[in-house]
Amino acid sequence: MNAMGNQGFEAVNQASNPLEREGASQDNGRLPIGIVLEISGAGSQIALDLQRLNDCMEDEDRSIALAGQVGSQIKIRVGDAWLLANVRDQRKDRRAENGIIAHIDFLGEGSEERLTGRIHGFKRGVTRYPVPGAMVYPATTKDLEQIYASDGRANITIGTVFPTRDIRAGLYIDAMLGKHFALLGSTGTGKSTSAALILHRICEHAPEGHIVMIDPHGEYSAAFRQTGKILDVSNLQMPYWLMNFEEHCEVLLTSDGNERQVDMDILAKCLLHARSKNRLAESMGKITVDSPIPYLLSDLSTKLQDEMGKLDKATSSAPYMRIKGKLDELKADPRYQFMFSGMLVGDTMTHFISKVFRMPGEGKPISIIDVSGVPSDITSTVVAVLSRLVFDFAIWGREENTRPILLVCEEAHRYVPNEKNSDGSSVGSILSRIAKEGRKYGISLGLITQRPSDLAEGVLSQCGTIISMRLNNDRDQAFVRSAMPEGSRGFLDSIPALRNRECIVCGEGVAIPIRVTFDNLEEHKRPASEDPSFSELWNRGGGEEELVERTVLRWRSQG
Repeated sequence: MNAMGNQGFEAVNQASNPLEREGASQDNGRLPIGIVLEISGAGSQIALDLQRLNDCMEDEDRSIALAGQVGSQIKIRVGDAWLLANVRDQRKDRRAENGIIAHIDFLGEGSEERLTGRIHGFKRGVTRYPVPGAMVYPATTKDLEQIYASDGRANITIGTVFPTRDIRAGLYIDAMLGKHFALLGSTGTGKSTSAALILHRICEHAPEGHIVMIDPHGEYSAAFRQTGKILDVSNLQMPYWLMNFEEHCEVLLTSDGNERQVDMDILAKCLLHARSKNRLAESMGKITVDSPIPYLLSDLSTKLQDEMGKLDKATSSAPYMRIKGKLDELKADPRYQFMFSGMLVGDTMTHFISKVFRMPGEGKPISIIDVSGVPSDITSTVVAVLSRLVFDFAIWGREENTRPILLVCEEAHRYVPNEKNSDGSSVGSILSRIAKEGRKYGISLGLITQRPSDLAEGVLSQCGTIISMRLNNDRDQAFVRSAMPEGSRGFLDSIPALRNRECIVCGEGVAIPIRVTFDNLEEHKRPASEDPSFSELWNRGGGEEELVERTVLRWRSQG
């Protein structure tokens, strides 16, 4: 190794002799900075010349100036082609005075332009490997322009490629949405604004799209007021009868263990009877307890009462009382009126689906479902119903021209938790099913979370494109590292060092893994997720009594 390292530096120095060194600042891109020491399938080991790296640091081209540093790109000549690689790590070579040993991950290869020596026709993957002793060169901005240039597929631009100032970073829409995507980042890294930016770009590119976003904190209403339909408890009007049997059980049954099975049998019998009384059911012949047929809550209540009246003295009426009590509670509580109102008994399924799925979109391709006002005990059921409607609509619409739907889930770890945090709710199983099977039916899933390690195992690995902002937690970093493709390992190591509004993108949506600085988003397109300024707000006074009175009034009237 010692001999290999010293010979390598002699070769590098011969290639950049003193005459050439005088013009090095103008021509650093054409001079080698190191030599290949060792080759393996995914990556290799190279030796870098510290003197050459110092020469490059003074270059005006930012890509050359960062050559050889962790996270930068270098190129290696193989015959008449260039091989592009990413520098994963560096350490001092103790046996060579000016030596640095680095591991690299291969990204792809391209042909060489005869006149300029630059890369063109870049493709991911490697067909020919270099041999030990091959020279290593810095990748220039002109090279990177060719590599990151769109290959003609439909794409949206979201920012600039690091370390350049002007190369645009694009995401291939069909590849990104066709195989799901995940946006990850610790709180405070600009995750919500970045999500809004990506969705705005998609809406601009596809004004007749169908995007449904589950917004648990009411952040995105401000961002999409002009380009989307905002639905919350005041105007969602989600009919209770759209729930399937499993979702009815979640809402109406309070028991567990053996008692729960008894309650489920009773509810199934009474619910099927209530659904059967609708004229629709009569015209359809055979229906099941899951069929989305409207029914009257009073019919369900009456059937429970009748069944209870048939009991002999020895049989307990407790299960009937439990279900009927919960049903009466839901009907009487004003917080549940958006779903359990007597006004929602009409057959509004077609209208509801058209409204939520933006069919037709009327120039507003995204619907923001603000569930922040939904009572917490049924939030997951509401999200489950909406997610299942997306899936069922796609399955039963297979005979029609496909209308792809993008379902975006903010705070995804709440709805698809891992086994340790799982409560067995229906929302976890339907979102997991969409992640595994959705793309066959034209459903795309977008997951946004600050705790990827709390997500269900397997769901993140179903996401073909991963957009990772800074993650501060070791467990989260390790979880993302295990889900990302092998060639992006060098990029992953820089995740803890990312600045706000910076991310690593890898997977299907990009040609090769890239580090991106997101564009600035106009004020009126940003979500309302800014942290309050304590120092500023605590230096202002006045109006507190009226503020408390108004808050208490809203609190008592539940909104």
